[in-house]
Amino acid sequence: MEIQDKMISAAKEIFSSMVMMDINVTEIMEEHGPLHDAITGMIGLTGTHKGVFAVHIPHSVAMAITSSFLMMDITEINDDVHGAVGKLANMIGGNVKNILSEKGGDIDLSLPSTSSGSEYSFTSDKNVEKVIVKFDTGSSHFLIEMNLET
Repeated sequence: MEIQDKMISAAKEIFSSMVMMDINVTEIMEEHGPLHDAITGMIGLTGTHKGVFAVHIPHSVAMAITSSFLMMDITEINDDVHGAVGKLANMIGGNVKNILSEKGGDIDLSLPSTSSGSEYSFTSDKNVEKVIVKFDTGSSHFLIEMNLET
């Protein structure tokens, strides 16, 4: 199974079971431009696989995800949204980690962190294998990205 298939499987499982949102793949990408009005949740991987896993989510989708997690209406980007996106990155990244490694013990994950802004870039300065999957939520889209050192 290719890494993109693992990412897709993990994201669909987490979104259907935890976020109660159906998502569909619209595109497999090698690059993306600057992110606009978005929040990124990311975790680092070390061990047999080194790199970073990230989820790039438009603010509107991030608020909908947080609303679903907390079962309350979220109308602004706040600490709850940052926490929910970090948790989402951690859940999907943890799932991908277990798929990359049969027992998962030879890969360690960092604590999740988030970054948000009206316009920013997410790039790696290392030679990495980059896989970016664009998902459709019905009303918007988001990206999941895996950068693994080669």
